[in-house]
Amino acid sequence: MPGIVYDTGALLAAERRNRRLWVLHDEALAAGITPIVPVVVLAQAWRGGPQAELSQLLEGCHIQADDEAIGRAAGIACGVAGTSDVVDAIVMVTAIQHGAIVFTSDPEDLTYLADALSKKLTAHVVEGSQRRC
Repeated sequence: MPGIVYDTGALLAAERRNRRLWVLHDEALAAGITPIVPVVVLAQAWRGGPQAELSQLLEGCHIQADDEAIGRAAGIACGVAGTSDVVDAIVMVTAIQHGAIVFTSDPEDLTYLADALSKKLTAHVVEGSQRRC
């Protein structure tokens, strides 16, 4: 199993107790895979206590701080794709850097960004989540 990057939709699905997401998360952990959550994704999903389900999911994840290289790559992706969604761009860049699958509720925006850069991105659709911010 390749690496995993969670986007906001995956975190919201966890919060809503999406059974399929939890099964996949547990399988990843059992296989020794630590899912990656970019810190901007956490910021987009976190609304403060209590978020017990989300907190439990995050215990098994690596929260990745964004750095200059990720910021520049995400900015380039936005420029090339003609979009301003830096969170999606950071998720896409992170997944490509790690050769990871993105767990998302909205694969179209992520694949659009990757296609604009002629990069391959694999997305796994998580149902039962809604975006908010």
